[in-house]
Amino acid sequence: MLDRVGDVVGAKLSTPRRGCSGLAYSVDYVTEEMPFDEKIVTPGGIFYVDGPSVLYLVGSTMDWVEDDFTAGFVFQNPNSKGDCGCGESFTV
Repeated sequence: MLDRVGDVVGAKLSTPRRGCSGLAYSVDYVTEEMPFDEKIVTPGGIFYVDGPSVLYLVGSTMDWVEDDFTAGFVFQNPNSKGDCGCGESFTV
């Protein structure tokens, strides 16, 4: 999971253009706050949402899920109008 230390100030969620449906979820470490990012302070650390991605993610939830086969973030996005067949991308 996201447990890197050092010069990291938090984790950032963004929705880059990728995949066959148009947008994908991306979670990365960040080393500095950006002026237009939405800052969310949680008991587990500081989380940022990329400024341009906020409109695509309003009302969304994100959870870390582990099972016998995979481990990763699962997104529930009420703004998503469809997903690609492989589950890599979504459209709004």
